[in-house]
Amino acid sequence: MSTEATQNGFFSKERITAPPGFNRWMIPPAALAVHLCIGQAYAFSVFNGPMTRLIGIQQPAPDDWGLPALGWIFSLAILFLGLSAAFAGKWLEEVGPRKAMFVAACCFGGGFIVSSIGISTHQLWLLYLGYGVLGGIGLGIGYVSPVSTLIKWFPDKRGMATGMAIMGFGGGAFIASPMSVALMEHFRTPDSMGVAPTFMVMGVLYFISMLIGACAIRIPAPGWKPEGWTPPATQKAMISRNHVHIDQALKTPQFWLLWWALTLNVTAGIGVLGQASVMIQESFRGAITPAAAAGFVGLLSLANMLGRFFWSSTSDYLGRKTTYGIFFVLGAVLYFLVPGMGASGNVALFVLFYAIIISMYGGGFSTVPAYLADLFGTRYVGGIHGRLLTAWAAAGVLGPVLVNYIRQYQVDHGVPPGQSYTVTMYLMAGLLVVGFICNLLVRPVAAHHHMSAESDHTPLGASLAHQK
Repeated sequence: MSTEATQNGFFSKERITAPPGFNRWMIPPAALAVHLCIGQAYAFSVFNGPMTRLIGIQQPAPDDWGLPALGWIFSLAILFLGLSAAFAGKWLEEVGPRKAMFVAACCFGGGFIVSSIGISTHQLWLLYLGYGVLGGIGLGIGYVSPVSTLIKWFPDKRGMATGMAIMGFGGGAFIASPMSVALMEHFRTPDSMGVAPTFMVMGVLYFISMLIGACAIRIPAPGWKPEGWTPPATQKAMISRNHVHIDQALKTPQFWLLWWALTLNVTAGIGVLGQASVMIQESFRGAITPAAAAGFVGLLSLANMLGRFFWSSTSDYLGRKTTYGIFFVLGAVLYFLVPGMGASGNVALFVLFYAIIISMYGGGFSTVPAYLADLFGTRYVGGIHGRLLTAWAAAGVLGPVLVNYIRQYQVDHGVPPGQSYTVTMYLMAGLLVVGFICNLLVRPVAAHHHMSAESDHTPLGASLAHQK
């Protein structure tokens, strides 16, 4: 195949560079076509119960899988989400978003199909490989693929642009959960829970939706800017017009301060999300039914989704550093107040405080890509964002461990279950104070980390030293 044919292929950057007059508002739907699919991960728990009765149907049989074994499927998916986002980010910037989104569609849709085969043959390792490994890789690549593209299309509204897409990841469960239940009910027979064909159908549907997003995505031409928009004459201190290479970004204190800020913000939120139903029932024993607790979980999911758009859009006006400062200050105050709401029986404020906390959990995810673009420039923000998402993997372990093990320790030492979360909530408030300090220390990236005009890889400081 000739070089020209390769350069002009379906996946090439040249092929997806938008012509003059292209409507940039076509890009957010393309991003949503991917993020609404991979957001299914938040609804994976709807399969756990049925998959413990694949053989017994009515009750778990001796050869059925247990919840601890099934729990590793989701854990593997989140692990490979973080790993693939970190390692594929640099590749994404080289090949462009269309190829990356296509690979994500193949991995995520294919993961469902491999898992369907594993369910049909009752081979658990195929679910680990399918949804855990392949699906997790699809999650990671699909998550970061549209982000840098959106930032480049919306230099005037970076936060809003990333919020629109990442809101889709938070809201994907609203589509996936009822769809999964409806499909399992449709395919269910006296001898089958209907899970295998449900996985097969969802794999095909998700692949098609993500493929549509990949076909629709476009990148702006070099030097493009929105019609009628000019960069502000007075440049804000925290918004750089220079670019930092992916590998160089890891050598800056700003990257690691933001890594810890995101880790601590996510740790505080993700532990609550994992125990929300049990926590509200134990905090208001006898007053909250399982159905009401399920409604609380749904409300938190809604707050997670809406917070991603609200806070990232707000950051366009307040600034990214100020917005993160609000997350940590307001979050710490609310975590400190929550145990008192439980002790006094004030359900309304308990629910309201947690809804605000989880909105800031979602807002942390959607605001951080724009924060990175402000600090490191837009050229390699997708790759830098991918490496920062290793913070998600760390928080995904740290948050649930803190909440679950501290609660169990309290209960084992005679603390009533309703009061067993008090110490944990105070600890979360303390973690957010540390996060506030990390965010407070963030400063503009030093000039010697910026790329030189002659090279995409050489930092300006190294280039000047070489010239000397």
